[in-house]
Amino acid sequence: MASPPSKLFLLFLLSLLSPLSLSYSDRFESWCKQYGKTYATDEEKLARFRVFEQNAAYVEAHNSAADSGYTLALNAFADLTPHEFRSTRTGLTGLKNCGSSSNGNGRVFTGFGAGFRVPDSVDWRKQGAVTKVKDQGSCGACWSFSATGAMEGINQIVTGTLISLSEQELIDCDKSYNMGCNGGLMDYAYKWVIKNKGIDSEDDYPYKAADGNCLSNKVNRRVVTIDGYTDILPNREDLLLQAVATQPVSVGICGSDYAFQLYSSGIFNGPCSTSLDHAVLIVGYGSQNGQDYWIIKNSWGTSWGMSGYMYMARNGNSSKGVCGINMMASYPTKTSPNPPPSPGPGPTKCSILTYCPAGSTCCCTWRVLGLCLSWSCCGLESAVCCKDTTYCCPQDYPVCDTTRKQCLKGNGNTTSVKGIDRENSFVKAGWWNDILAM
Repeated sequence: MASPPSKLFLLFLLSLLSPLSLSYSDRFESWCKQYGKTYATDEEKLARFRVFEQNAAYVEAHNSAADSGYTLALNAFADLTPHEFRSTRTGLTGLKNCGSSSNGNGRVFTGFGAGFRVPDSVDWRKQGAVTKVKDQGSCGACWSFSATGAMEGINQIVTGTLISLSEQELIDCDKSYNMGCNGGLMDYAYKWVIKNKGIDSEDDYPYKAADGNCLSNKVNRRVVTIDGYTDILPNREDLLLQAVATQPVSVGICGSDYAFQLYSSGIFNGPCSTSLDHAVLIVGYGSQNGQDYWIIKNSWGTSWGMSGYMYMARNGNSSKGVCGINMMASYPTKTSPNPPPSPGPGPTKCSILTYCPAGSTCCCTWRVLGLCLSWSCCGLESAVCCKDTTYCCPQDYPVCDTTRKQCLKGNGNTTSVKGIDRENSFVKAGWWNDILAM
């Protein structure tokens, strides 16, 4: 027998009887289906509906007013308040003085000289120097996406090859100054890549939208290198324009204001503050009906803006630019070739004689007096070996539920994935050489 609806949910239904709420409720249900939104409780759904209702009213008021040059829409973030949105979708940190873009180590760009001619328009997407729009999810790692985007661009310009680079490697391994999903700066990311002598590809070190452990075997697989990085003098739009004419450029902006959250199309000109809290990539510029604009690549997926992009007004009245876009800009430099492909990883060593395939985790299946006499293999790196000796769990689902053969997100967290069956280990050819080398 079905349980009776909660009192709060009945109040929710009654609240929808007004014509205005009824209109919004239909749109809310359609919106939930469009973006695959579900809520754990009736209370949560009611709270999200109320936020959606407020956002819908704001969108309608903006779009029905005098032409502002851009439109808003109920995108995938329409059930979030501006505060909630800011806490999960931005992530530019470490700025004690937003008027300075340099951390003291980057070369400062002062222009190419009087003989440099700036083209009327530039779009690095058309030159093949921009990868697909990515989605940072609920991880404040916008800085890593801006940095990889700039490195992807200069690498394609120099080598002719477009390679999608690993944001996750920066999140997991660049810990000296940056803070993973809790924020960071692009210059520090460039500094780390230079120190590491390169960065891995996204295909090899994929994005997980969460902080993780640095995978040492992958951090040494360097597919793209950079030689340095350059900071553009703050509040100098003329210099920023010259730089973008030669390559994609990383910038800090204020990306948490209401209109920015719900932006859909057109040339965005605010309102927004100049308190920098988000990082994006400028991939070009142009003009439309007398209005100059930047082409901004964001990291919020393709459901935001114009398939993940924004046109942002330039040549305005403020030297800081719309949303502070002229205040903190930098780009990586590159002239040297990339390193040759790294050799494929060898097998994982479990003991003197026993190995597992590359990228696997060794799991002990029989232990005597603290010595493992038999090994099996889990086909994941840094996996958790479950006590039943037959399966294992990914590192981001580390709790073994041996009764159901499931892997849980955490104790008390019912989010789970199916456990992974272990495989047999093997003895590597030439094992006697390993013994002789002891």
